[in-house]
Amino acid sequence: MYTAPVDATLGEAEWRPFVEANSFGHLAAAGRNRDVPVVVPTQFVLEGDTVRLHLVRTNPIFSALAESPRVLLSVAGDWAFIPSSWKAIGDEDPKLGIPTTYYGAVQLIGTATVLDERHAPGSVAAVLRQQLQALQPNLPVADPEVDHPHKVLSILGISIAMDTVSAKFKYGGNVDEAHRLAVVDLLRARNGPGDAAAAGHVLRRLGTGSPSPSPSSRASAVAPRPR
Repeated sequence: MYTAPVDATLGEAEWRPFVEANSFGHLAAAGRNRDVPVVVPTQFVLEGDTVRLHLVRTNPIFSALAESPRVLLSVAGDWAFIPSSWKAIGDEDPKLGIPTTYYGAVQLIGTATVLDERHAPGSVAAVLRQQLQALQPNLPVADPEVDHPHKVLSILGISIAMDTVSAKFKYGGNVDEAHRLAVVDLLRARNGPGDAAAAGHVLRRLGTGSPSPSPSSRASAVAPRPR
């Protein structure tokens, strides 16, 4: 994905908590000689440099993985639409503002290993236990291997060894602090879905050394940017 320098991640301390807090993404497998990749929405868990998840055995992504184990997991969230008028402060003309969308996005690339209970007993059940522990740690639940053995056979696990991470946090980094803080106030006032999270990212990046915009980008809060 395209990432402007002002939107580049500040490092693992930024992208990892974002992924852990947004543990639902889209897994893409290109396979070989396909017109389009297979893309699957899925819950997952991230532990160290390994992503684990499970899917029904008949999911078409497994055919693509048999052709090539390389995959990309795309995670995006904490998005908020920023209306054009919000881009103007002071005596700036709000009609000249250009709307945008704030969001965070992380792409995890790696090599997938398919786990099959028929060939490796306990491998899929271990993934399910890890997901249950991550998603509902305080809720008692039956052990999948003991109480649902036939259902466990109907699914396959996937373990992804990550080797590349691409991350961007597009939260107004192309404009100065005054413009960003004005947007924060408006996000808090609107208080719609995603607004509080987006405002939090703006403030966090202002407070942790987010790259300063260049003089040319700082001069205009209404310049269009690629997305």
